[in-house]
Amino acid sequence: MERWSGRVALVTGASAGIGAAVAYQLQDHGVHVVAVARRVDKIEKAVAAAREAAKSRGRYHATKATPGKLYAQKCDLAKEEDILAVFNWIKETLGGVDILINNAALATDSALSEGLTDEWRLTLNVNVLGLSICTREAVLNMRERGVDDGHIIHISSTGGHKVFASNLAMYCSTKHAVMALTEGLRKDFVEHKSNMKVTCVSPGFVRTEFINNLPKYNTEEVRKLPALESEDVADAVLYAIATPPHVQIHEIIIQPVGEMN
Repeated sequence: MERWSGRVALVTGASAGIGAAVAYQLQDHGVHVVAVARRVDKIEKAVAAAREAAKSRGRYHATKATPGKLYAQKCDLAKEEDILAVFNWIKETLGGVDILINNAALATDSALSEGLTDEWRLTLNVNVLGLSICTREAVLNMRERGVDDGHIIHISSTGGHKVFASNLAMYCSTKHAVMALTEGLRKDFVEHKSNMKVTCVSPGFVRTEFINNLPKYNTEEVRKLPALESEDVADAVLYAIATPPHVQIHEIIIQPVGEMN
């Protein structure tokens, strides 16, 4: 991770869960982190809380790096103007981005036979279009600056490999799309003879507030199921980023021991 010290990462969906865990780990390794979310007022507290939670579980690994700076910025991934504004801020303030963590995503309890169009549109806008716009802007920024060792990380889901349930089919379809976008970007880099990398990280059930918006699954019974912690996913992200320049981790699937789905 030493080569990333002093460089800039953009982490989306950083006000909770996986995004907050990735942000603190990158920051503690000397990376300057632009952490974005709709709930910008919660970002700094969430990142600090993720760090303390890791310490309480004995999962915190101190580094010798000088901590990077954390910049909290408001951004709604469903709005292209918000995304462009963040990238413009990064360019003017920090010069550019070297790592992009596409973490922000949402799901709704919306069956295909009776779901609401607005819910489907929002899910597609955030999980697919928002991710794609962020990716495009990050890559263009890197190319403008002559950066050829950047890394794009897509936080997907095991839902990109299967459909968990009928009412989550639209969410799973967006994660299937992320798989295709990952491979498409890899081929794009090859065609441009670029050394940039792209990695898709697909976790199973993670113990976060993600299920709060899914009443059917926001139950005590579900919360007792085998689950990953946010830092498990963050560890995988750092593993992929820390690989030597000639090594690309294309995909990582992580499941908690005992998960049936």
